[in-house]
Parts: sequence; C-alpha cells; structure tokens
Amino acid sequence: MQTLINGLHHITAIAGDAQRNVDFYTDILGLRMVKKTINFDAPTVYHLYYGDETGSPGTIMTSFPHGKIPRGRKGTGQLTYTAFSIPTTSLSFWIDRLNDRRITFAGPYKRFNETYIRFDDFDGMGIELTATDNNNRTGWAGGSVAGEMAIRGFHAVTLNEANPDATIKLLTQSMEHTLIAEEAGRFRFGAGPRSAVNAVPGNFVDVQHSPGELRGHQGAGSVHHVAFSTDNHETQVTIREKLIDDGYMPTEILDRQYFKSIYFREPGGILFEIATNPPGFSVDEPIETLGQALKLPEWYEPRRAQIEAGLPVIDVKQPL
Repeated sequence: MQTLINGLHHITAIAGDAQRNVDFYTDILGLRMVKKTINFDAPTVYHLYYGDETGSPGTIMTSFPHGKIPRGRKGTGQLTYTAFSIPTTSLSFWIDRLNDRRITFAGPYKRFNETYIRFDDFDGMGIELTATDNNNRTGWAGGSVAGEMAIRGFHAVTLNEANPDATIKLLTQSMEHTLIAEEAGRFRFGAGPRSAVNAVPGNFVDVQHSPGELRGHQGAGSVHHVAFSTDNHETQVTIREKLIDDGYMPTEILDRQYFKSIYFREPGGILFEIATNPPGFSVDEPIETLGQALKLPEWYEPRRAQIEAGLPVIDVKQPL
C-alpha cells in the first residue's frame, strides 16, 4: 500500500523581532539556520528555516518575523504546542540550560509514559522538549549545543479543538493516521495506515479536546500552519485528489522552491499544508553554507536590491 503521509514536515510560526527569533532557535535551542529567504506571498518579510544539518523533513521550524506586531492568544482552533524530541539522557542538561538562559519553564511532566518540559519562545509560541530513547535521528552538532544533547527534530504537535470529531475523521480517513494512544482528553495519532503506522517521534499528532476554552487568535507567537510530509509529486497529487473527494478544498500545487505545497483548513480552523520531501534545501546552495546568504526565487531576483534594503540585518551567533 502506498503511504501518502509520512509524518510532520515543517511548522511555520508568526514572530515579532527577527533577530530575537534567530537568537532563540539557533543560540538557545541550538538548531541550524538552514535557509534565509522571504515569504513568497509577502516578500517584505523574512522566511527563516531552522533544523538539523540539512533541514530534513520532520526537523524544520520556520518563522515569519513581522517586527512589532501584537501577540496572539493560545486557544482552540490552533496548534498550541510544538514538541521537539531530545535524548532521555539530555533532560537535565536542558533544564540547566533553560535556567541559565532565564527561560521560564514548567515541569518535568509525564504524558504517554514520556517526560517533557514546557515553555514559550520569545514571542510566546508554545514549545515542549520530550525526552525519549525511541529516536534514531541525529541533531545538529555544529551549533551551540553538543551533538549528544541536541534536539533530534519534532516529536509531536498539539492541536487544540473544541469539537475534535471532524478533525479526527480528517486525520484517520483522509490523511491515513492511526489512533495509537489516548489520555485525559488527548488523542495521539501516528502517520500511516494501521498496518504500517510510524509510531516514532516526528510522526505524532495530538488532538487535545478543550471544551469551553477560548478560541485562539493569531499574532506573534502563533503557529501559522503545520506541514505534513509526502514523498514526491505523485503522492502529493494523490492525496490532493483524495482530499477533494472527501469534501475538502486544497489549493493548487504551489512551488515553494525547496518543496511543493498544497494548503487547506482542517475542520477546526487550523491551516494544514502537505509538502513534498524533494528537492530540499541544498537545491540553491551547498550544505556546508546553508542559511548564510539571502536566497530568493528566480521570479524575485530582479527586485533583490529593493527586497534586501527593506529587510532587517540579522546575525547568527557562532558557538564559542
């Protein structure tokens, strides 16, 4: 059976100040900046990508930093927490690191027999670090965190839903996820049909039933969209046709330079994307220098001078 959805691909958030965003994800969390480009739909705004050495699908946190904008509010109809996977042996390191950097956190807590801590980035976006030994991925070893302690990519995302049934139907029927655990109104799904479910970090979607909670609204610190991974153009066409047959309204396939994308709203209002794995971030610069230069798609190159002049200067701190 052909697998249409492999797990998470990337998560994109709305941010405020660009330099503070860079500092948080590269210096505090130790991720690599793998691409410095622009929002293709709003070229006056950066699109910054952070991940492992190559920006592998399932590791990529991205941001649209808009400068001075109001903060959003966590609530229903939102992806409220993005959980990253860390080795079990690194949990005390991360607790000490957050304390040293004066990042307020809560926990450690237990959920689905896993230990995690919870905090916000500088804009208020919800983040968790989940300790697990069920992860064969490697982290970025060239940044501010040693490789054996480094973040391994995503673990799970939390979708807060006032009425989760329609979202669960979308995940299990149209997007071929399987329910693998349930606890205190939280339903965990893994990518893949029941015969081949990928019950490993990076493939988990948690649907949290939150009746009576205020509806969230977007602003700095809010997730703009969550992207799911598909193998290639052919599997993307297939899943798009399946979504249309099931009554959803995905966009046409859009060229995002490093992957191709379709977008649609899930029943609770969260923007979903399905992105191809190829061609990847080394399509326009070598792996060794990923994220160092501003990269523009060819249709914006004639406006490079104007675009660069309107963007704030940002700098990635080099590890000592």
